[in-house]
Amino acid sequence: MSTSHTFESYASRDIRLGDLQIARALPIRQRRMVGPWCFLDRFGPVSFGEVSPMDIAPHPHIGLQTITWLLAGEVRHNDSLGYEAVATPGVVNVMTAGRGIAHAERTPVANSGRLSGVQLWAALPDAHRAMEPAFESIAQVPAVELPGGVIRLFSGTLEGTTSPATHYSGILGADLTIHSGAALAFDVQPSYEHALMLLEGNCEFEGNPLQQQRLYSLGTHRASAAFRSKGGGRVLLIGGIPFAEQILMWWNFVARTHDEIVEARTDWVEHRRFGEVPAHPGPRLEAPDLSDLARPNPIS
Repeated sequence: MSTSHTFESYASRDIRLGDLQIARALPIRQRRMVGPWCFLDRFGPVSFGEVSPMDIAPHPHIGLQTITWLLAGEVRHNDSLGYEAVATPGVVNVMTAGRGIAHAERTPVANSGRLSGVQLWAALPDAHRAMEPAFESIAQVPAVELPGGVIRLFSGTLEGTTSPATHYSGILGADLTIHSGAALAFDVQPSYEHALMLLEGNCEFEGNPLQQQRLYSLGTHRASAAFRSKGGGRVLLIGGIPFAEQILMWWNFVARTHDEIVEARTDWVEHRRFGEVPAHPGPRLEAPDLSDLARPNPIS
């Protein structure tokens, strides 16, 4: 029986979000989802002076969770439920949009002049995607010390440790630090599909060198993962049970049908459902037109 495993590499798409350069790893044409993860942006590292790199005006979400994880710097979250939280390294912010929420994200006035991190979206399964919105900020995620490195777990379970973040399907999100000249190895769930992204430094995965701004799909049926670094590195590991439902993504919405998207957009335009974010100064984002609304994403 063959013991070969999937190892596929995909280039991220370069986009700009205001003054901030983004490498978008999900969704791309070749890979729409990894487990429930349906969106992955890598931003930074950047250093800045007076001009704050992140200033995203209030905008709506449905049917998903947003997960913000920082390597450096600060991001302030404000939402229509009245929550305010500043994400810093080691803190994970998890916003559950459910039936609808609006939020804004910006670099706070008191900042370190640096910014580096990722934002991910996890699609909510049908049983939970119309739930009431919620927000939680976890001040310090669990850290698992292993020979050769450290696992910081912001979503799911690994090495017998579980993140306190609330999720609604089988999921994994971890920031791996591999020490200089060391190897890091651990068991993973064979039923999950997994993917990797190099965040900092240098690293090999099972002898394969990892490059910046690329997503590495590992498929399913892996029971373990092994990393090695010559000079030290950090790697994002995401995974989860393959998502069994067909989703439709458009703008900031994760839905199932065209009509749901149209209704959500109309509600945003007409100031229904999502609420306001008065803590953020200035106007909110305008909804784009529907000309680019495509068919539902295929199950991946």
